[in-house]
Amino acid sequence: MPLSEKRLISRIRRRVVTDRRVIAGIGDDCAVLRLSPGHEALLTTDFSIEGVHFRRDWQPAEVIGWRCLTRGLSDIAAMGGTPIAAFLSLALPARTPQSWVDKFFDGLLALATKMKVTLAGGDTGESPSRVLADIVVLGSVPAGRAVRRSTAKVGDVIYVTGRLGGAAATLEMLLRGKKATPKNFPAYFRPLPRVAVGMRLRERAWPTAMIDISDGLSTDLGHICEESGVGAEIHADAIPLAEIARTGKTVRREHALHGGDDYELLFTASPKTRLPRAVAGVPVTRIGEITRSKRVLMVDSDGRRRQLKPGGWQHFSR
Repeated sequence: MPLSEKRLISRIRRRVVTDRRVIAGIGDDCAVLRLSPGHEALLTTDFSIEGVHFRRDWQPAEVIGWRCLTRGLSDIAAMGGTPIAAFLSLALPARTPQSWVDKFFDGLLALATKMKVTLAGGDTGESPSRVLADIVVLGSVPAGRAVRRSTAKVGDVIYVTGRLGGAAATLEMLLRGKKATPKNFPAYFRPLPRVAVGMRLRERAWPTAMIDISDGLSTDLGHICEESGVGAEIHADAIPLAEIARTGKTVRREHALHGGDDYELLFTASPKTRLPRAVAGVPVTRIGEITRSKRVLMVDSDGRRRQLKPGGWQHFSR
C-alpha cells in the first residue's frame, strides 16, 4: 500500500530538483513560475492509463514513469518549445506497493533531470483498480514562433527524425508473449523526446509545420494535412525503418506507417531550405512532399500511388 497522501507528497517533494524559473513548487496551492519577457507559454496534458497505455506486467515501474513524462515533453518538442515544469496527477489502487510508486518516480524524475524540467506540483488520489497518471507540461517559446500543425504549404518537403516502427514492433512482440527488455529495446521502453531537435529547428526557422509521431506516421501526417488544408505524397522506400534490437533486421513498413509511440518529429519545410543530414545529433530524412490534392498518397517503389489511410492509434475506434 502507498504511504498516506501527506507523507507521499513529502517524499516526492524531497526528491525534486527545482530551478530559478520555478519560484514556488510542490507544497502550495499553486506553483509560481517565471516566464521570460517576449515568450509565450505552451501547455499540454496527456493521460497514461493502465491497460491502455501500459501494463505493469510488461513494463517496470520506472519505465512507466519515464514514458509518462515523455508524452508531454514530446508535445512541447513538436512546437519547438522549451519545457519548464511538469505537473502530475497520480491515482493508485490501494494495494499498490510503495516500492512500485518509488520506482515510478525514479523513472519520471530521471527523465525530468535529463531534460532539465522541474516537477512543480500535481495531485494524488486512490483509484478503484488501475493506475492513472495525467502529466501536464508547461513550456515556453519566443512570441509568435511556435511551430504549428496548420501551416504546411503546397510544395513543402516532408521530413522525419530518427527511425520509425521500433516501438510498434516491440509491442507486437509483447502481445505475442515474447520477452522484451529495456536493455534490448530502449526506443520503446525509454524513448527520448526530441526537445533539442525541436528547439534547433525552430531557432533556424526551418519547419513550416510540425507534429510529434505518437499515434503513427499515417495518422499524424493526416493531422498536418487536415489542419493545413493540404494533401501529401510520401515515398515508401524513403521511410527510415528502425532495427529490431541488435539483430540487424528492420521492422516491417506497416510498423513504421501505423505504429505509435515513436516520439520522433514529423515536419515540413520549404523546398528552398537545405537541411543537414542530422539536427542536434539526430538523423533527418526526407520522405515526401505536400500537395494540393487534400489526400495522403504513398508512392511505392514501382511508382504506383495508393491512398494512405490513417491506421495509427485512435481512442474509441474499433
